[in-house]
Amino acid sequence: MPQKYLVTSALPYANGPFHIGHIAGAYLSADIYVRWLRLCNEDVVFVCGSDEHGAAITIQAKREGKTPRELIDLYHEQLKQGAARLGISFDIYHRTSDPIHHQTSQDFFKVLYDKGVFIEKVSEQLYDETAQMFLADRYVKGTCPKCGHDAAYGDQCEKCGSSLDPLDLINPVSTLSGSTPILRQTKHWYLPLGNYTEWVSQWIDEQQNTETWKKQVYKQCQSWIEQGLRDRAITRDIDWGVPVPLPDAEGKVLYVWMDAPIGYISATKALLPDTWQDYWQNPDTKLVHFIGKDNIVFHCLIFPIMLHAHGNFVLPTNVPANQFLNLEGEKLSTSRNYAVWLLDYLNNFPGMEDVLRYTLTAIMPETKDSDFSWKDLQTRNNSELVAILGNLVNRVIVLLNKNFEGKIPDVLPDPRAIIEDAAFELRQYQKALHQNLNGYIHRYEFRNALQEILNVARVANKFLTDTEPWKLIKTNPDQAGAVLTICAEIIAYFAVYLEPFLPFSANKLRHWLLLSDEDIEAIKNNTFTMETGRRILNTNEYLFRKIEDAEIAPYIAQLEAKRQTMLDAQKTVAEATTETQTVATHTPVKEAITYDDFAKLDIRTATIIAAERVPKADKLLKLTIDLGFEQRTVVSGIAEHYTPESIVGQRVLLLANLAPRKLRGIESNGMILMAGDGKTLQFVSPEGEIENGNVVS
Repeated sequence: MPQKYLVTSALPYANGPFHIGHIAGAYLSADIYVRWLRLCNEDVVFVCGSDEHGAAITIQAKREGKTPRELIDLYHEQLKQGAARLGISFDIYHRTSDPIHHQTSQDFFKVLYDKGVFIEKVSEQLYDETAQMFLADRYVKGTCPKCGHDAAYGDQCEKCGSSLDPLDLINPVSTLSGSTPILRQTKHWYLPLGNYTEWVSQWIDEQQNTETWKKQVYKQCQSWIEQGLRDRAITRDIDWGVPVPLPDAEGKVLYVWMDAPIGYISATKALLPDTWQDYWQNPDTKLVHFIGKDNIVFHCLIFPIMLHAHGNFVLPTNVPANQFLNLEGEKLSTSRNYAVWLLDYLNNFPGMEDVLRYTLTAIMPETKDSDFSWKDLQTRNNSELVAILGNLVNRVIVLLNKNFEGKIPDVLPDPRAIIEDAAFELRQYQKALHQNLNGYIHRYEFRNALQEILNVARVANKFLTDTEPWKLIKTNPDQAGAVLTICAEIIAYFAVYLEPFLPFSANKLRHWLLLSDEDIEAIKNNTFTMETGRRILNTNEYLFRKIEDAEIAPYIAQLEAKRQTMLDAQKTVAEATTETQTVATHTPVKEAITYDDFAKLDIRTATIIAAERVPKADKLLKLTIDLGFEQRTVVSGIAEHYTPESIVGQRVLLLANLAPRKLRGIESNGMILMAGDGKTLQFVSPEGEIENGNVVS
């Protein structure tokens, strides 16, 4: 076991408040993990803070008519307040504008510079003549060369996740003036990632073997390495950020992707000025980064290479990145205000922080994208929190106060033994609870961990319903008392083990049951018992309350209106001009073949992992196909039916042994199977969890 844990959540840009997608992506899972570690008396530090540099800040400041400082001061407080009100228990929520961060980042840069790690290059970069400035990556938009998305930024395509350079973009446009930028020479320093390919590849394999990284994280890292790691600029021509600490670098700052992860170090320094090294420079520290999938490359490749090149810091042990959370079937969009903002929820549903935590944990996008809806939140609250967990707590507390003066009754041994036999299944769940939760949480399976607690509550409710203590009290008070004592003990366990997930509710239960610190330790050690005469508070408060249709109806209507606006904007010219319908005609069946003819065809399951248009060819797309055992290039005539960005991730069937053929100078190695009537085309896709490369027979 590690002696210390150092846990980080991705630093959010201080250019807007949190929405639920942020929380489900990098903050709630980290908080559950950290709260569990604290519950287990582990030595853990949990750091985060606002990312206050970079082009995204200056762009938003211009939009809002503020200075960058005014903008970050506003949103830093909103981010900090929102996290605290939801119970995200950072040990420190720092900010990268703090002098200690500037100094830490500059010191880090200087170590690498003095070691000769960087490459100095004079290169041509995009320059906006209208704005009279070089364009940092986020000041440029254009078409992604890898997936064809027409709104990719100069540093990353948010559609396919590819890391980009502004010069990679097709048809780049300045976001400042809307003009087409020109090329102009400038000097910058680069981190030669390719020099560390062998090291980082071996390191990631070692981590995968010892820690079992999430499949999507490991595969994305492999894909990046296979594509070849390129030199990465670590300075920028911009007037907002950490100044480059070199005499010939006036007007240049550290690129935000370099200084932001160093923010984890500076935050720890601010929290523990005298002992921060005990966590960052201790080989027994387990460093875990909680992030969203769009930050995988920075935390799994670039930052570890920086730490390795520096030489004095621990490397991340795991990076359990989550996928994306969608909203009512659509992608969350901050620019179109299609989101559920955290502070809005907290203000509109006071006292229901745990309802949001519960719902977001239950649907957490741990291995694939998931979807939030208001109706689902209502259903989970009413059918699970209220009907299962809250109902159990309410019935037990009411019956103890009504029939036993709010005290644990003194029960004779024989009735107690009879009830203990009836509670055998419940006791087994209770005894295994700590071990099962510990296993799930250390595998970053927070949905399963939460379900484990709910399963115990279901069994406890069944036990209570089967034994009917409200009837037993009239015929056998001792047996009724034994039933309620067992159930009260189970609720005491919930008061402890719900804390990582539903901290506000867990605190209520601890208060209602008057649990001491010694009681909590006994529960964790499975030695706790509700001794005779212990008092239970007589409370009229419910643990959870129902959510009525009328409460969520306005929010559903708002999202529906926004969704409809987005759908209207997405209508294509082809859809608008379709005026007539034609009767479908079928292509005649071709002449008969023998089984031997069919047996020659090698058809395999595969996935499209990248797509782009073929220049000067209206009908052709260049596809990169993952066959599991290899990747291939296939040129397909489907460009009139599908955009490149819409088919990345599409499962297909590939005719794998078709002789290679050159189309527009590109060698095509295979053919994907499609079905259509001449006017429309559809993919023929394998169903279920069939791995890529399986043979169709």
